[in-house]
Amino acid sequence: MTRPLIALPARFSASASALRYKAEVAAQALVEAVYRAGGEPFIMHPAAPYEPSRLSRCDGLLLPGGGDIHPRHYGAETEHEALYDVDDAQDAFDLALAVHALESNIPTLAICRGFQVVNTALGGTLTQHMPEDHRHKLHPVTVTPGTLLAKTLETEQVTASCYHHQSTAALAPTLTPTAHAADGTLEAAELTNPDHWFLAVQWHPEDTAATDPAQQALFNALVRASG
Repeated sequence: MTRPLIALPARFSASASALRYKAEVAAQALVEAVYRAGGEPFIMHPAAPYEPSRLSRCDGLLLPGGGDIHPRHYGAETEHEALYDVDDAQDAFDLALAVHALESNIPTLAICRGFQVVNTALGGTLTQHMPEDHRHKLHPVTVTPGTLLAKTLETEQVTASCYHHQSTAALAPTLTPTAHAADGTLEAAELTNPDHWFLAVQWHPEDTAATDPAQQALFNALVRASG
């Protein structure tokens, strides 16, 4: 059986072990989760401007975590001092890729920054720095019953591994909230259009997917939808 090809845009890195110069990287846990689900990870070079034809050979898309999006993309006029790893080329590529995937109904799973990219691309806004961030935290997340997320996880309560200091301020009009943390932080969303397979989670399911079937289920569902 041919594995569905899952596009995964690389992240720019100033250095990486065993490489002498700048690097483009993908988190090993993400790649392994996709492969474990039966998909073939395809690491995309994030070259701007984005060319839509580059995604035509792929069956699905995984928008991964990463650094912060520049606030100008969601209309903010100031920058919080806690912003980190902002990269104009990465922003331009990820935003254009997200728009193309959504317009083309390509099955998409958006994780952490990926969720923020989609929300920004669709007209939502972000809180640049949460009063109490969710970095290095495992915490419970309550999932809305009857949603695609609940059906995918097969549970309405999960333990999420989080690493983010930003959060959704205004959710884009075409997105529906589907999960929250105990402090009220929005943790997941999906499209109101049921014809397009799309899930976005603010946490990092890849962190615990190897031992938590509910978290691996997100990658399994992406690959199934892409097949």
